[in-house]
Amino acid sequence: MSTNIRLRARGPEGVATITIDKSATWQELLGQISKHTGVEGDFDLSYGYPPQPLNVESISGTTQISDLPQNLNGEQLIVKPRAIQSKMSNPTAEAKPQPSAVKPLPPRDLISPPAHKHGDFPQQPLGLTRKPRVDVESEPPEVPVPMLDGSMVLRVMPDDNSCMFRALSSAVLGSALDGMTELRSVVAQTIQANPELYTKGLLEKEPTAYCRWIQREDSWGGGIELAILSQHFNIEICSINVQDLRIDKFNEGQPTRCILVYSGIHYDVCAVAPYAGADPEFDRKVFDVVKTGDDEIDGGALEAARELCRVLQGRHYFTDTHGFTVKCNVCQQTGTGQDWAVQHARSTGHGDFGEG
Repeated sequence: MSTNIRLRARGPEGVATITIDKSATWQELLGQISKHTGVEGDFDLSYGYPPQPLNVESISGTTQISDLPQNLNGEQLIVKPRAIQSKMSNPTAEAKPQPSAVKPLPPRDLISPPAHKHGDFPQQPLGLTRKPRVDVESEPPEVPVPMLDGSMVLRVMPDDNSCMFRALSSAVLGSALDGMTELRSVVAQTIQANPELYTKGLLEKEPTAYCRWIQREDSWGGGIELAILSQHFNIEICSINVQDLRIDKFNEGQPTRCILVYSGIHYDVCAVAPYAGADPEFDRKVFDVVKTGDDEIDGGALEAARELCRVLQGRHYFTDTHGFTVKCNVCQQTGTGQDWAVQHARSTGHGDFGEG
């Protein structure tokens, strides 16, 4: 079991990732924050959403991180230099994010794939559980990728409504479990910091309510979250839809990419394994992209991933969100498509559904 915690510190000049042993002291953590963010002198810290202040001066410098009442693993801390704050004679002087700090989102039809229209969700998260795909798990498909010295494989995520966060976290953070809280926090804080962009009209929910909602471990993530996180990690995220093999690219044009597989109500992640049956710890999930004129070279990763999805399509590894039979696991009623599930959830308050 890891003895380290991982957190992100957002200072005036950007975000830094910090990994530190749980047994380290509070003073040592403050030193790492100062080192990685370039903030010298005294500073204040906030965490969570809505951001809550950490009373820095009330914590003894010798206190171990593991003894703090707050669990900082996966958190994003906001670092506010006191020297800067003291110059602000009035509240409106606080710097606002520049319009160029967050890129425009992709076209609306790429932001919310059909199964992830957040405005359709009732206040209670809507859980949709797939039927087991035994053939995919017992006989996992592989597509050779000679230029990358391995084969493209599918790493299947659990059906727990956090599949997108798990899949992306396993690629950009190396962990499908520990990074979920961090990624949800990044989404909430980005929305809060850019109210001109992330409006009620875009989110189809009040931004404050959306931020609270997306931080629940049983709330789905989709296109809006992929757009935010792709920019946050400066990576291109390619999402391949198994049903029609469409490729949606978020933050297109970056020098690295990762590849997710979208199968209607679920996300998994593509990885290049060095040999058949290799332990996932040897996976490669981030691929370099080199532009040569109008062409791009990624070692054949994206084409191999699309071919992998073609095999999955042949095995019907997708859910037709409009035409599939849905069963309410609470009252046992059945209907057709996600729209029925949404309406049923609104009228009954039930939120647990599965493929019929």
